[in-house]
Amino acid sequence: MSQSISHDGVVKSAHSNHISVQILQSSACGGCAAKSLCSSVESKERLIDVAVGDATAFHEGEAVTVIGKLSDGLNAAVLAYVVPLCLLVLVLVITQRMSGREEMAAIAGLLALVPYYGVLYLFRGSLQRRFSFVVEKKRTYQ
Repeated sequence: MSQSISHDGVVKSAHSNHISVQILQSSACGGCAAKSLCSSVESKERLIDVAVGDATAFHEGEAVTVIGKLSDGLNAAVLAYVVPLCLLVLVLVITQRMSGREEMAAIAGLLALVPYYGVLYLFRGSLQRRFSFVVEKKRTYQ
């Protein structure tokens, strides 16, 4: 996959059609193309749920590589950060101009985020299918 983000991880659990992979994000991800979008401050353990065709091919404790498209990471960052910020500022400015009250504008701006995140929650299944990961087994050399 060109233009991809990959992390080494360990399979924590495998179910019928998905596996949970634990990855360690560290601030030493200097070569990662998405390092500017990453919320990692130092190192954190993350659990990623990955849909696979047959989870019986993976075993708990197995070393794997989780791969995602860079464009998916950028699109997710836009949905999570850019769109809500624009919505907040837009509602803030409009309410301030209409009412002239800063506190009302601040409350309206924050309340405008509730339906936005509610819609994202309602479409979480669709978003999970759109933003998907691929898991590859680590090759062992002897």
